[in-house]
Amino acid sequence: MSPAAPGAATPVVLGRKARAHEWVSFDDADEVRTWVFDATFLLSAWTCIFGAGCQGVLTGPAPELVQGCCSYGAHTTDPADEERVERFAARLNPAQWQHHGVRRKSRFQTGPEGDRVTRQVDGACIFLNRPGFARGPGCALHVGALDAGERPLDWKPNVCWQLPLRREDVTEADGRVISTVRQWDRVHWGDGGSDFHWWCTEAAEAFVGKVRVYESLRDELEEISSPAAYAAVASWCRARLQGAEPLPHPAATMARRRGPR
Repeated sequence: MSPAAPGAATPVVLGRKARAHEWVSFDDADEVRTWVFDATFLLSAWTCIFGAGCQGVLTGPAPELVQGCCSYGAHTTDPADEERVERFAARLNPAQWQHHGVRRKSRFQTGPEGDRVTRQVDGACIFLNRPGFARGPGCALHVGALDAGERPLDWKPNVCWQLPLRREDVTEADGRVISTVRQWDRVHWGDGGSDFHWWCTEAAEAFVGKVRVYESLRDELEEISSPAAYAAVASWCRARLQGAEPLPHPAATMARRRGPR
């Protein structure tokens, strides 16, 4: 792969307002594929603030529930995704999982549109430990993975570990696949996304990380693309930081103009 020259900015339209993002693309030497990365997001300070200011994805602010984006069942991407999660769930014990004793044939159910989603218990995902649980609030699968010295992304449903990243593949007429790795926006949830009171990739509160996204989400980026693609975009990001100041993320910029809410 050969990186494009750092510094070229491309305006894109996200939501109702034009928000400038910088993009970088690489032709994959091993596949008939072009990778396109949202460089503005990768160079930003976004970080997950679950339990530290996250307002959740309900219709109003609910930080006290500490549900993050786990209020609704996690959709599976395919049967293998569900089977993998079930295998890891079987390794959890009651000290790791608040709802370990909720007996079901499956921890998943079929949604109204025929999709498979994790079951809900008391208004949130069955795997979500709530405030007051001895291990604290958060994903039981995440807890189990850390206790086992393994990666949480290997235990969780694909949609859970991929957030806030999203990969979109488009096959062109000549057979080339354009794979775009970008931030997951409210609009990507479909009609339900418009009901969210708050979403992290558009909220300044989440852009407070100590390192940039291309570093903090290295494992996730390698999995959602490939180790070679990640190596190329990480090298580009490091080179980009040696030049002009990167384009600031629109969420952080708009918040600074708006002031605190």
